[in-house]
Amino acid sequence: MGSDRWLIVGLGNPGPAYSHNRHNVGYWTVNRLARLHGIPLKARRLATVGEGRIGDREVTLVKPRTFVNDSGHAVAAARKHTRVGPENVLVVYDELDLPAGRLRIKAKGGTAGHKGIKSVAGALASTDFPRVRVGIGRPHVDGEPVWDPDVVAVWVLSDPTPQETKTLQNAVERAAKAVELVLGEGVEAAMNRYNK
Repeated sequence: MGSDRWLIVGLGNPGPAYSHNRHNVGYWTVNRLARLHGIPLKARRLATVGEGRIGDREVTLVKPRTFVNDSGHAVAAARKHTRVGPENVLVVYDELDLPAGRLRIKAKGGTAGHKGIKSVAGALASTDFPRVRVGIGRPHVDGEPVWDPDVVAVWVLSDPTPQETKTLQNAVERAAKAVELVLGEGVEAAMNRYNK
């Protein structure tokens, strides 16, 4: 499985105005992992980070303090510090094209139009990094999915309804468990359990 050290990156936007937005499920997952494993998070220049252990693995938890679309800067800095390969950079982020609450684990792949993932891939000079995608659903108008970038931007930068919040909180719990499984048994084991 490579190195024992991993970077666990949760994408999101910094600041209280964004903290409950759909776009921040990656942040929520890193926060949950930090609480579960007693890893204190500290603000640095480019990211809020915490170092500790999850199971047998040394981890650096990373919440970029840049906006989602510029997350690569923080990932590059954390990677320089930890010297892990792309295969040990696990990114947790929101996915429009999955129903709210659904998870998908990927070992590697393209960016699928996600600007945060595009930024991370640019910083790593690779798309060969594992991901945990947390479904937030796509906005709908009159029962039809919306693709308009302006409508999508409003959707991802808005807070979910109370019912959606419960669904997403449950998904974050499962995303944290998926990260633990990736670290303990590998990406394929996590894919087999969660990609249903």
